[in-house]
Amino acid sequence: MATKSLASCIFCKIIKGEIPGYKLVETELSYSFLDIGPLSKGHALVIPKHHAEKMHELPDEYLADVMPIAKKIALAQGAENYNVLQNNGRLAHQLVDHVHFHVIPKPNEEEGLGVGWPTKTLSKEDLEAIWTDMKGKL
Repeated sequence: MATKSLASCIFCKIIKGEIPGYKLVETELSYSFLDIGPLSKGHALVIPKHHAEKMHELPDEYLADVMPIAKKIALAQGAENYNVLQNNGRLAHQLVDHVHFHVIPKPNEEEGLGVGWPTKTLSKEDLEAIWTDMKGKL
């Protein structure tokens, strides 16, 4: 399996061992390690070994490898509650331009990921128009 890396990418450097990290699980396609700026104890990252900035740019076999690792990490954390988070682009809060998945234990109200969820109300007509447009692209 050919991988793609970017010399200036911090996550590509971690994968190559150029920057030290606390490695958890490594496969042919993925690498995981503890986050050095955690939101809670055990906060980990799972990254594909193929450099892609956004999830839709990543080959499917890398995505298929990531989620079982995230599951193993969630089990190892032992947290009853946790978040799996993946952001794409600056407006969506992505800080490192390499696809990555956070596995964040949520042990209590203060620790872990805090999420605001400002829902919108759409008309039935708007929902149907969005549904029709998306179905036509799938």
